[in-house]
Amino acid sequence: MKHKHLALTLGALITSTLILYSCKKINEATSLGGDLIPPVDNITTFDTTLDVEAYNDTFTILTDTLGINSGQEHFLGQITNDPLFGKTNAKMYLDLLPSVTGSPFINKPDSLNIDSVVLILDYQGTYGDSTVPQTVNVYEISQSSLFSPDTLYRVRKNDLVTTTLLGSRTFLPMRLDDSVKAYQDTTAMQLRIRLDDSFGSRLLGYDTTNSGGHIAAYSSDSAFKKAFNGFALESTGGNAIMGFNLQGANTKLAIYYKDDNNNAPVASWDTAVTYFPFAGNVSAASANLVTRDFSGSPLEAAVNGTTAPADGLVYMQTTPGSFATIKIPGLPGLSNRIVHRAELIAEEAFDPSDLIFAPSNFLYLDAFDPVLNDFRTIPYDVLSDVSGSLNLPAFGVAPVNATDDGGHLVKVWHFNLTRYVQHIVNQTELTYDLRLYSPFDAVNQYKPSNVSVPVGVTTAVNPSIAAGRVRLFGGDPSPVNPNPHRLRLRIVYSKI
Repeated sequence: MKHKHLALTLGALITSTLILYSCKKINEATSLGGDLIPPVDNITTFDTTLDVEAYNDTFTILTDTLGINSGQEHFLGQITNDPLFGKTNAKMYLDLLPSVTGSPFINKPDSLNIDSVVLILDYQGTYGDSTVPQTVNVYEISQSSLFSPDTLYRVRKNDLVTTTLLGSRTFLPMRLDDSVKAYQDTTAMQLRIRLDDSFGSRLLGYDTTNSGGHIAAYSSDSAFKKAFNGFALESTGGNAIMGFNLQGANTKLAIYYKDDNNNAPVASWDTAVTYFPFAGNVSAASANLVTRDFSGSPLEAAVNGTTAPADGLVYMQTTPGSFATIKIPGLPGLSNRIVHRAELIAEEAFDPSDLIFAPSNFLYLDAFDPVLNDFRTIPYDVLSDVSGSLNLPAFGVAPVNATDDGGHLVKVWHFNLTRYVQHIVNQTELTYDLRLYSPFDAVNQYKPSNVSVPVGVTTAVNPSIAAGRVRLFGGDPSPVNPNPHRLRLRIVYSKI
């Protein structure tokens, strides 16, 4: 099952971007979109900016229980030197099983000889520095571990144990998009890791029955898993994580072998190949373990709770990552008025490392409701349509491009809080602490205005886990020359 972006189709994003750029500019060097907004003339229409407080924090195993299935992109590799966010270690686990019932080879085990055995992964792309070599080691998953296709393994933690080293390869991630020249395979976008010949001979030696010293591993998928419980891959070195599609045609185990029985369809001097794929086999299990190490990083130093002083910089890292609690002290005392537009503006604080570690695709904002003791969608501004999709493009999860004072290309987010702020000034809604983060999935309570009981909703936000991070300007309450790029709530309004 693929991870679908609710309301984030290409057409919706293009439409949202066009709206943002087609609306009339209002004083500040941004375009406020989505509604028809009168120009600020300071006679009938005014604008004001409220200071915002931001407090960094990180998700933990207890607060983030996300698991992903085999249809989502899996990551492998190590980021060993992100100067802002520390280290990342991504490990992959997967089954590659015979695609047929019975022996997958052209003859009996006694007549087969291994030529080579290669683990192949369907490469999607690299996040980080693709010019630094990485070494990927392939291990066997221990029979003591329950590795099941019925289990959705958590991204932050699993109990899978590894045993024998089956093979390894050192390479540059930047070369993975090159075409390969292999027997019956010349496609690009592959990671190929040759495994030990002894492992290939072991696979050739399995049979459909327990006879002649052979193990009946090919009698069923469950029998094969009792003989071989799957692959575990982990990386050493490097400064990037690489994404792979387990369901892709290029994810497979290639077993190249020869048959020394001249009566067989393949002569002794020819090579045959048998593939054990992942796609199409309901018995194939997968897991992706991604651990973060913030030790010694600016993010770790910025996590100091939610009491003053607030943080001048905000650190956003995609799941499994970080978040910020957002408080707007001036909002509860705001006088009644007609709110034409209210938006929380978050601007990237450029760092040279952003050229290697790109910003997150999308950020998301929700609210903590103390009555529900849970996080909820932003009231009145995050809405569900008849299909159950939330209006994420109109809400502002996608950034727009801007240029900072140093001439760097940066990302800017504009979260539409217009209706929520209108209800606050009308005293028909509470003021909540907000949460800004970059989730794979956002899990919220959703309470439309016409119902009394909220419902739980899970919303796909980012296309994948692990890849993406951005440092933002935080709040700057200085009354003298405040940072114009600070995190802020801007309101365009008319008096009543």
